[in-house]
Amino acid sequence: MSTSALNILTLNCWGLKYVAKNRVERVHAIAQELAKLDHDIIALQEIWVFSEYEHIRDSVAKRLPYSKFFYSGALGSGLALISRFPIIGTSVHPYSLNGSPIDVGGGDWFVGKAAVSIIISHPVLGQVQIFNTHLYAKGGEDGPEYQRAHRLVNAWEFSKLARQAAELGRYVVAAGDFNSIPSSVPMALIREYADLSDSWAVAHPIAPSTSSPSAMDAITLFGVTADSPLNSYSAGKPLGPYARKFLGKRLDYVLYRQPLRLPTRLDDDPLPVLKCTECNVLLTEKVPGRTFSFSDHFALEATLEIQTGVRAPADLADPHNVWAPPGAARGPVSTSELSADSITTTMQALAACYRFSRQRARKELSLFAGCILMLVALVVGSSWLPHAWINPIFILFTVFVAWLGTTMLYEGFLYGNWECNALMNVIEELEIYKNSLEIQAGTR
Repeated sequence: MSTSALNILTLNCWGLKYVAKNRVERVHAIAQELAKLDHDIIALQEIWVFSEYEHIRDSVAKRLPYSKFFYSGALGSGLALISRFPIIGTSVHPYSLNGSPIDVGGGDWFVGKAAVSIIISHPVLGQVQIFNTHLYAKGGEDGPEYQRAHRLVNAWEFSKLARQAAELGRYVVAAGDFNSIPSSVPMALIREYADLSDSWAVAHPIAPSTSSPSAMDAITLFGVTADSPLNSYSAGKPLGPYARKFLGKRLDYVLYRQPLRLPTRLDDDPLPVLKCTECNVLLTEKVPGRTFSFSDHFALEATLEIQTGVRAPADLADPHNVWAPPGAARGPVSTSELSADSITTTMQALAACYRFSRQRARKELSLFAGCILMLVALVVGSSWLPHAWINPIFILFTVFVAWLGTTMLYEGFLYGNWECNALMNVIEELEIYKNSLEIQAGTR
């Protein structure tokens, strides 16, 4: 067992039961490939069928004996973590917003997307909290930002969890399908507030100068993991302007950071430091002997080197809040805070989504009232049916109106208020956070 580096792999398995194509064959092929590789941590998304998770778990159990399958929502989170090192703690944080219950095609509301984590006991690093997540999918990259408001809420909640883990003195590694390109606002929230480093950006600090990359260049040089022309499930399907222009998207990440800690005594040994030295896209080929890919996403792996004897700057929040015991050296304190642009853009998007949600809720409640009136009319009119054969049709129509009215009541009142309250909570949190930054900067 090597303790000089942490090797992480993340993969969206596209394991939707009854929906995903070639699911059983693909999952078995994924298990065979993972058994050949040598990673310390494997993070899986969209692995909803428990028996298929068990198959992958058992295939790698000799090297990775510890694992956790996470439950959330009505259909499960689809998230699992497999580890070489002992698991000493786990957690599940379902996101407060995951789309709408009437968006059956999207399905995010039913699966209960979440941020999950395990705490492992590492022989060199001590406690490491490994996060795995799959953010809200719909919204793309084009159009008004409020269309991605639920993903922004996911990103804010995730960044708070990662930052809290670091404040507890743990190393943090976060992997998963973030459904966001690197330049997006959700990724800015996560990088800035949680101070997480992007493994791909660290391992590839100089952007290639290729002006017209091929589909393979987009994978090897730019880290494309989804919507690639080389993926059998992406080829030929309608894609957005961004994916067409850049021959895919980089949506999957391995992020990491050091723990927040007090400055150590001058004669103490510094804590180890994580640094990504290699990051690659894997499983880009077709399943051996088949014409389809392993998943609609490619896998991503990152090697996080454990550097010892390197003194990293202490980075515990704000300088005036840092407490150090007598004799401790107060080194420079680095802070990681959201930029003014990120705060403003996020708050504007959430506020726009709040207004849109209120308008939609009013329309749905109006439709509910219309359904009630229609039901009253149907009850009164049932006494004057001219022919017996109309009765079954009449009953079916009544059932449909009753269902529609009940659905609109739930959507307009219960879910509408839930969504608006969740959006307002985040808006107010960001407003308080913005005010605190202004107070610290002396501008208020």
